[in-house]
Amino acid sequence: MPGVTHRLRLAGTTLITALAVLAAILTASPAQAAAAKYVALGDSYSSGVGTREYLADDGCYRSRHAYPYKAAAEIGATLSFQACSGAKTADVLSKQLGTLAADTDLVTISIGGNDAGFSSVITQCAKPWPYTCTKEINAANAFIRDTLPGRLNNVYDQIRAKAPNARVVVVGYPRLFNGETCNALARISAGEQSSLNATADLLATTTKARASAHGFSFVDPRDPFEGHQVCDDSEWVNGLSNPIVESYHPNRNGQTAYTGLVKPLLV
Repeated sequence: MPGVTHRLRLAGTTLITALAVLAAILTASPAQAAAAKYVALGDSYSSGVGTREYLADDGCYRSRHAYPYKAAAEIGATLSFQACSGAKTADVLSKQLGTLAADTDLVTISIGGNDAGFSSVITQCAKPWPYTCTKEINAANAFIRDTLPGRLNNVYDQIRAKAPNARVVVVGYPRLFNGETCNALARISAGEQSSLNATADLLATTTKARASAHGFSFVDPRDPFEGHQVCDDSEWVNGLSNPIVESYHPNRNGQTAYTGLVKPLLV
């Protein structure tokens, strides 16, 4: 019965083909999701100053030890690393927003400390007696209260306009001091340290309020860095350092701590 035999062979071939297709479907690797597009904005606390190893000699001090670089690697995101040492809000607006787009998924930013002149204030405080820094601290506090909110609003507005679908995480600054003096070349008094920490608190609450008003998350490192400040046994922040640019910035342990704080908000 050649006709029957032919039909059986055809049916068998069809069955084998169907089974092969099914097996291919079942054993195929799932499609890989596209990597998240992550843009890291901001100043030296985001670029990685303090970690002593940098990706390029371009003045921005971007480091593979910085939290944006580490977090992007850990979550498998594609990083556009725009943060740059010394950046103020105006620099973010003029130089750092170019890679933001509608398909940007993640944005982090630390900004505001340089606008308030925080590094210059610390430099003044570190001068030996009879120099004081009360005037400089008061001026920084007035700027943070009266001027910085408007500048932050402008930056955050532009981020949202250019990256309307992104998850935005604003990253704050720690309190730097524990009240001890352990460096003879930068004898910031206990009272000055307390005042500088109070300025850090004012900067944090001001920044958090503006971030929250824009629907952005805020990472507050103040409590996590307690016990790891300048002069603590396990420092996450450099004291006076050589070269001086490394001073009063998170070291590699500090950036690892930042990564642990920021990463959960990116996934």
